[in-house]
This record gives sequence, C-alpha cells and structure tokens, in this order.
Amino acid sequence: MHYTHLNSLSLSLSKTMACPSPLQYFSLKPKRANLYYMTLAAVLCTLCYLVGIWQHSSGGAVITAPVSAVASCPPITINKTIHLDFKDHHTADDLPLPPAAARVDHLPPCNAKLSEYTPCEDLTRSLKFDRKRLVYRERHCPEKEELLKCRIPAPHGYKVPLRWPESRDSVWYANVPHKELTVEKKKQNWVHYDGDRFRFPGGGTMFPRGADAYIDDIGKLINLRDGSVRTAIDTGCGVASWGAYLLSRDILTVAFAPRDTHEAQVQFALERGVPALIGILASKRLPYPSRAFDMAHCSRCLIPWGQYDGLYLIEVDRVLRPGGYWILSGPPINWENHWKGWERTAEDLRAEQTMIENVAKSLCWKKLKQKGDLAIWQKTTNHFHCKMNRRVFKKPSFCQARDPDIAWYTKMEDCLTPLPGVNNIKEIAGGELSKWPKRLNSVPPRISSGSLTGVTAQTFRENTELWNKRVAYYKTMDYQLAEPGRYRNLLDMNAYLGGFAAALVHDPVWVMNIVPVEAEVNTLGAIYERGLIGTYQNWCEAMSTYPRTYDFIHSDSVFTLYKDRCEVEDILLEMDRILRPEGSIIFRDDVDVLVKVKSIMDAMQYDARIVDHEDGPIEREKIMLAVKQYWTAPAPA
Repeated sequence: MHYTHLNSLSLSLSKTMACPSPLQYFSLKPKRANLYYMTLAAVLCTLCYLVGIWQHSSGGAVITAPVSAVASCPPITINKTIHLDFKDHHTADDLPLPPAAARVDHLPPCNAKLSEYTPCEDLTRSLKFDRKRLVYRERHCPEKEELLKCRIPAPHGYKVPLRWPESRDSVWYANVPHKELTVEKKKQNWVHYDGDRFRFPGGGTMFPRGADAYIDDIGKLINLRDGSVRTAIDTGCGVASWGAYLLSRDILTVAFAPRDTHEAQVQFALERGVPALIGILASKRLPYPSRAFDMAHCSRCLIPWGQYDGLYLIEVDRVLRPGGYWILSGPPINWENHWKGWERTAEDLRAEQTMIENVAKSLCWKKLKQKGDLAIWQKTTNHFHCKMNRRVFKKPSFCQARDPDIAWYTKMEDCLTPLPGVNNIKEIAGGELSKWPKRLNSVPPRISSGSLTGVTAQTFRENTELWNKRVAYYKTMDYQLAEPGRYRNLLDMNAYLGGFAAALVHDPVWVMNIVPVEAEVNTLGAIYERGLIGTYQNWCEAMSTYPRTYDFIHSDSVFTLYKDRCEVEDILLEMDRILRPEGSIIFRDDVDVLVKVKSIMDAMQYDARIVDHEDGPIEREKIMLAVKQYWTAPAPA
C-alpha cells in the first residue's frame, strides 16, 4: 500500500516539476541570492538522482521528482519494467550438426534376399564349423570387414503385427512367409495357414489337447499359481506355445531353438509376441547367469540329455534356481506306451531313461513325479548333503574357482556349479526369493548379500524410483509407448538393475533386459531375482534374433559404453535390423554423442529429435526419440 501511495503521489506532482534555467544563477542579484539558488539546484539534482535509483529498484513504475521551485525542464519519466529472465533460450533442438566430415550421407537398403538375415547364425558361414556336438549351429559372427553397411528390408507386404493377445493365436503370413511347418507339423497343431494369416491352435508334439491343457496337467503336479514359479526356460521351443500360454499365469518364459532345425520357429514365436532367442545347447554355456530360472522345460526337444557325461543337464543345473523344477516330456518318458510310434526299440529307450535318471541323481536332484507323458525333477535347495555324497557319485565333481555367472562364449564344463554356502540343511542357498509379484520390488538376494560390488539395497530402491519417473517422462514423448497394446516386444540394451522393465510391468509388454558383457558390474542375476528376464550381449556383434524382433528399443548410455570399441553406425544398423517398421528407439546419452547418432539416424531415414533431460536443459545428458519409417522390399519382379 505504501508503494502505491508513493507512485500516485509522484504522478500527481510530475506535472509541476521543472528544472531551473542556468541563467538564473548568474543574474545581477547579490552574491548571497546566487549562492542560495546554486545550493538549491545542487540539492534538486541530487534529489532527482536518488529518485531515479529508487525508481529502478521499485519495479519500474513511472516516477517523477516533486519540485515546485523550478519550471522549465520536462519531467524525468522511465516506463520500462525490468524482469530477470531465468528461462532457457537454447534447447536440445538447437544443437549444432556434427562437422560434415563426420556425417554419414547414405546407408542404402540391402538386397531383398536378406530380409531374414541373422549375421551370427548365417547358414552359409555356419557350414565352415565343426559338426561335432552341433558346434556349427552356435554363434559365429562375421568379421569386421564382412559387416554389411546397409539396412535390412522387411519383406514386401509386411504389416504391423497384430496386437496382443490376438497375436498369440494369429500372425500375418506376409511377415513370416514360410509354410514348411504347416506341412511338417500339420497333425500336431503347431501352426495352420489360413488365407493371409497363420493360426496357432496351441498344439505341440507332446500336447495334442493344446498347451493350456498340457500346462494344467503340469499344474496338478507342481504349484504354478502361488507366485513361487515366475521365470522359465523352454529348450527346443518350437513355436513357443508353452511359453505363450504360461503368460496368462504370470510366468515369463525365455524360449530358444536353433536357427535351422525347423524353418522360422523362433521367428514365429517372436511374431506372436512371445520372448524367444536363437540358441542351442552345444559346446558353450547358455547366455544366462546361474540360478536364473524357477523352471526348465523340454517337450520332445531331442537334446541328448544323458550323453557327454550329462553335460547338458549339468548346464540346466547351472541356470536352475535352488528348488527349481526340470520338466521332461517326450522320449524316453512313458516309452512303454510310445516306443512303437517313436520307431525306436524298447531297450534303447529304457537305457536312455536310465541314463537320465542316473545323471539327475548325480546332480542331487529329486524326482518328484512321473505321470503319463510328464516327468518332473526338483533341484536341491542347497548342497549341504550333495557335497557329502561325492563319495558315491565321483562325477560330476564340483567346479573350482570359476564364476558361474560368466556365460558369454564360455565353454561348458562337466563339473557341478557349487551353490552358495549355507549354515544348515533347511537354508536356501543364495537366499530365499519372495513370491511374485512381491519379488519385483524386493531387494534381490545378490544385492542384499553384498555380492554385487557397489550396489546396495538403497541403490536398488533409488534406481526403481528413478525409472518410474523416467518411464513416465518417456510416455509424454512417445505416444506409441503410452498407448497400451501398441508395443509388445521391448528391448533394453543396457538394463543395469532392470528398472526400465520394472516400470512397465503393468503394461501388456515384455522386456528383454540386456547386460552388456562390457558392463562394470554383472547385474543380470539380480534382474532374474526380480522375476524379469534377459541375456548377455556384446553390442559390437549382432544379437541372436531375427530381423524385426522388437517394437521398441531403449538405449541408455550404450554409445558411451562402446566408445572406441566399435563403430557407432554398426551398432545402429544392428538396432535397425531388429526393430520393426514404425517402431521407436529412445536413446539417452551425452549430448555430443547424441548429435553424432542423430546424423546417422537421419541418413537411415528415421524421424529423430533430441529433447531435454527429464530434469531440465542444464543436464549434459539428453534424450532422443527416433521412429523408424515404414518401408519394405519392392514387389518381386
């Protein structure tokens, strides 16, 4: 109120204010009068100066000095209001392009014949390798000089996949144009061709009544509904109907099969919206940490479980959690009723089952039940007794001084992976897991035990909160990510603790969490302990999956991690290969890195834009959203 009064007072007095004429001071009046006027003038000038200072500090109102003795100068008026501006005037969109010498001008489409190119499982290259123990079907990646510098096209007529759950039962023929399985597995209800679609009735070689009924039979033998079973692995998965139907029971399955056993089986699984990878049990460890899965499954997967001193069951034991289950259906189970149809002798099948039973005992597994075509074993919860019975079972001996979580190009060993130590026979090795869904946000035992260097329970909780915030921000940038059902298959290229996937757990999606082999800390075991899935990967190489696997890719600091390890454009071309047309990528990385990445994405004809970090423009880390345009190979001539 006082400032308002002063302003109005000064406005009213401004009309009478004037400056004295200098001639007045040098009139012929007595010196005493001249001195009086000179003193008055000095006082008035000082007063005007002080009023001006006060005006600038009081918000910019019009202020004039009240002086009645002078009448010749115009009033001093300042109309400009001064505001301090704290807003940013340089945004991520204003970032400069890289120098012309660093830009990639053009990355052309590849030949249409490469529409299903899987670089590390290329059939032509694989034939150069040893066929013993199927080594030739493992990963064999091209050398640097062999890498393609072009973009893999979608087949002509490709359509955006059907949305889940419709995609579980039906996919577009144009997206996976292979009819071989419809002929080979016609009587087993794997897949049927119907006009412009393939349909998946849910059948399998060993479950003619459908996957749902088959899973119900398993559920009568072990509890699949109390949350104790969350993660599963399906070896020799076919079209992954077992994993597809387990999803309705909140069980997340990693399915895998070789590239060339049956044409397009893993590709069908991915097109259906079911987690799957190309892979095989041969000479290398599976690319998963130890104690990862609650349940492992083989339905007529044709893996020689009893051979090579039980090497493949030893590998299953490594990735199976203490107390986890191994389920086997198909040869040799129930051979008494099937041996004629399997075109093998009863003696041969009996010997195979005896061999499997003996290996399972040597691993300290307990056979729970065998009913009909199903047999189920359970892994021991600790090695308290198992260490003592090595006097009976000389093989396999316990592995010595080898990290059981290292599994990237790591040779299998015919030794038993030791479980973490326990204090008594009832304790669960490695720590007991919460049941799902509580498991998701419970501190993983690998963290609470201090086995992950630099990762604490507080780190875990803060990371979970951070990614809830970040994913909410992502959804304001990418309307497709925010739209339930638009995306199904997601990939996190540098997952750390799986916070990105955890933040999306209530959306109808699944996330393949990647822990790069170059990461400072191997956190994939903790991700599995949260009830999530993932695999190891070196991003200087191609991923073991088909083109157009994922709807959405998340890249957090990937290019900073791989700086000076391999070419940026090679990683981006691999990302383009496995991303579906009209899919999206969200990058977050240092601003200088993203400027370079954007120049390459422009050359790849993506719609890309860099935006500010969720915490504002001051952060050096920026975010880029890139959307792949729809394009396909041209129509066949």
